[in-house]
Amino acid sequence: MLYFSNPITSKPNLKSVMKLLIKLFLVLALLSGCTQDQQNKLSRKVVEFLDGDYLVTYANGSTTKTWTIKNGKVTTADKGYYYFWDEKKHYVQTPIENTFIEEM
Repeated sequence: MLYFSNPITSKPNLKSVMKLLIKLFLVLALLSGCTQDQQNKLSRKVVEFLDGDYLVTYANGSTTKTWTIKNGKVTTADKGYYYFWDEKKHYVQTPIENTFIEEM
């Protein structure tokens, strides 16, 4: 069971639990009323909101390579690489270990 504790009294805070349950219920109610197509459109809008301009630099020893990303995003998976499309529409994969990402 999920309890939120107040650090002063260390008793479950019923008000916080109720707020969380109400928010969860509202989100589920909204999503259940949407078709799969509407859910996909909403998901794409959220992803578009996360798009931005980035400068990605890979540096390893004397090797340095820089890419500019315009209105795009940098993603990663559990494999240890960043993935993105550069401004020339090239698909790029760089190791996370020596890659630096700056927001422009």
